[in-house]
Amino acid sequence: MNPITLIWLQFAFCVVVIGFAGVRLSRYGDAIATLTGLSRNWVGMILLATVTSLPELVTGLSAVTVAAAPDIAVGDVLGSCVFNLTILALIDVFYRRGTMYEHAGTGHIVSAGFGVILLAAVGLAMLLTTQGMMPSIGHVSFASVVIFGLYLAAMRALYLTEQRSTSPIGSATPPGITLKTALMGYGIASAVIVVAGIWLPMIGVELARVMGWSNSFVGTLFVAFATSVPELATTWGAVRIGAIDMAIGNLLGSNLFDVLILAIDDFAYLSGPIFAKIAPVHAVSALTACLMSGAVIVALAYRPASRVWHTASWASLALLALYLLNAAVQFMHGK
Repeated sequence: MNPITLIWLQFAFCVVVIGFAGVRLSRYGDAIATLTGLSRNWVGMILLATVTSLPELVTGLSAVTVAAAPDIAVGDVLGSCVFNLTILALIDVFYRRGTMYEHAGTGHIVSAGFGVILLAAVGLAMLLTTQGMMPSIGHVSFASVVIFGLYLAAMRALYLTEQRSTSPIGSATPPGITLKTALMGYGIASAVIVVAGIWLPMIGVELARVMGWSNSFVGTLFVAFATSVPELATTWGAVRIGAIDMAIGNLLGSNLFDVLILAIDDFAYLSGPIFAKIAPVHAVSALTACLMSGAVIVALAYRPASRVWHTASWASLALLALYLLNAAVQFMHGK
């Protein structure tokens, strides 16, 4: 069999496995929300987001240690942030009960706002590093320490926001599912996603190597898409059961955790501050993700009810346009 064909078959098989496990993960997550009294927003932001971001974590650590390719690690994180926000637009396109933003809780504004702050901090760190104005602590950039602090502050603020929230909890408990069964099923589905999610980027990197693309392009588009398949699968599974808040919470929470992964990668990269070893084009992804997060915040506050040309709200079309713009820039740089 042709090696390229074999790689594509492996890629397709891995995507199918992650897709199936992702749907099961969202169902068990919804059951946990109902049985424990946690809101879907919190389950999506903490339980689902952490598990679906593990492939980015493992891929990033492998890239900065084994492969010594910081561009892959940074491109994966920032590309995943952009792609996660694009998934929101895709949800809106296929959600036929009105626009997605009409049914979403306003508590997501806080997590999207912290996403803007963290992504802007990454962009500022890149700019200051290129100007030689970013201090470091040993081999770690001071910006990574700040990112850790901002992430902890975000989790604290989101917890307090959730405590004050009066949003409804999950739907009726599925028949025959106990908390023990839900937790066990959640654990099994999580393990499948982690294993497959670790394997999938390896397939993607090998295929991209054969294509002759640059590391920044590979990380931002191909590897980022590969490691975002769990988010896509679990989000789609949540939408299918009507858990819009869980779906949005998963994506916005994944973005927060992804930026934290960038700081973790910096600690693991022993050759110096990671921001000093990457291509400047990554700043485009950081700024694009900021713009996309800002559009989500406006949409959640404004709650548009109409669709443009019967496709999606103006906010979702803006998200798609920004994704395509970033993809074009990365492609032109990576040729």
